[in-house]
Amino acid sequence: MTTVTVGMGPVSFADVLAVARDGAAVELHPDAVTAIEQARLTVEKLAAAPTPSYGISTGFGALATRHIPTEMRAQLQKSLVRSHAAGSGPEVEREVTRALMLLRLSTLATGHTGVRPVVAQTMAAMLTHGITPVVHEYGSLGCSGDLAPLSHCALALMGEGEVSDEHGVRRPAAVALSEAGLAPVELEAKEGLALINGTDGMLGMLVMAIEDLRMLLKAADVTAAMSVEGQLATDRVFAADLQALRPHPGQAASAANLVRLLADSQIVASHRGPDCNRVQDAYSLRCSPQVHGAARDTVDHAALVASRELASAVDNPVVLDDGRVESNGNFHGAPVAYVLDFLAIVAADVASISERRTDRFLDRTRSHGLPPFLAHDPGVDSGHMIAQYTQAAIVSEMKRLANPASVDSIPSSAMQEDHVSMGWSAARKLRRSVDGLARVVAIEYLTAARALDLRGPLEPSPATAAAVALLRRNVQGPGPDRHLSPEIEHAFDDVRSGALVRAVEDTMGELA
Repeated sequence: MTTVTVGMGPVSFADVLAVARDGAAVELHPDAVTAIEQARLTVEKLAAAPTPSYGISTGFGALATRHIPTEMRAQLQKSLVRSHAAGSGPEVEREVTRALMLLRLSTLATGHTGVRPVVAQTMAAMLTHGITPVVHEYGSLGCSGDLAPLSHCALALMGEGEVSDEHGVRRPAAVALSEAGLAPVELEAKEGLALINGTDGMLGMLVMAIEDLRMLLKAADVTAAMSVEGQLATDRVFAADLQALRPHPGQAASAANLVRLLADSQIVASHRGPDCNRVQDAYSLRCSPQVHGAARDTVDHAALVASRELASAVDNPVVLDDGRVESNGNFHGAPVAYVLDFLAIVAADVASISERRTDRFLDRTRSHGLPPFLAHDPGVDSGHMIAQYTQAAIVSEMKRLANPASVDSIPSSAMQEDHVSMGWSAARKLRRSVDGLARVVAIEYLTAARALDLRGPLEPSPATAAAVALLRRNVQGPGPDRHLSPEIEHAFDDVRSGALVRAVEDTMGELA
């Protein structure tokens, strides 16, 4: 089993993916344990002092004015976690909760939160043993971080609430901990607060969305190339000297992909001569690099924000290196929420242009000799008519999901927390958008492959031929109408799993 070590600096994108998706084990670096111990000495000193210190010897939020007696501070931490574990709705995906826990552990490992080593060590052990707290869809306002989701994780650390075990079976947390040889943590001063005050859920979802979108944008370049080829469009507009006139790096990369994807295509070569009467292709074909490229640049910006957040210690209050404990506002999720919303816009627009390319295949007045709806016997057969309806329905929903969550804010905690980020909501809708983009690109893939077969005996490029061959392992070529939904799902699996990109790269080398 792969092991990710936390506490040697910021966790990486690869670390998050290994733990969240691949079930990697987790351990604390010895230096992290030392840093945690040092910060804990500061917290214990303040806990013993007669002067109130927020989060250590006071209540929380709007109740921060109450000084809590020493004998009630353990109860204070338990009550905080229990009351804040107020999520509702469906259970979120296992990978989301594992990412959330890893990123909270990463902050604990910085030595700025003031917990004891046993708290961090037990969280690492839960990840290693595949113990995943049940976290619900609703409950986070994205400020003070993802309070309710993190509280459900802290509750499990205490041996309360429900978890899913390594086999995905729901069980009482106390039972799962016991069977793994772990003891529930008895929280002490500051520890409950330190476990729940972070942007970890929204950040974990951002990291995974960036990974997914980078792969899907390569897949969109592949399907765009198949559409350009199948609709007898030109590849001349993708030339490097034309792209250099507008030097956006993502645009250049996407255009270069299209040139390579279309290299050695008999179909493209067949209409390159002086007798071709086509002047300009439609925007959805000609401008694919501009749209896909802008999407790539936006994803890169989001990755920069995510990398900064991965290097952060998000808690309130924090223990500073000079021994001070200070309140702050670093738990506000605005930086993450903004880019989560931005990526939902990107996903919707890339899906929109993909749907437009697909639609052109189905209209005999625009498809340059292909049968209506690519049907075997138009009128008797409907071909891919309703596949485009499915695309349109998904794109329409994605446009609604592109409405930003981060511009909304409902005050909470008796107006103490009067402006929130809604970053968790932005992340949840982005996950739906990423899924939608994969489905829209899959339908373009399915439709373009059928069109390329119908262009025979002319051969497509080696790269796009590899894409068609991958699909044909599970989906037959042109013929009378068949049950279309399973074919869409096969195409979706090829796109979402990365198999489409890998098949093409095996033929032509790595895509940019």
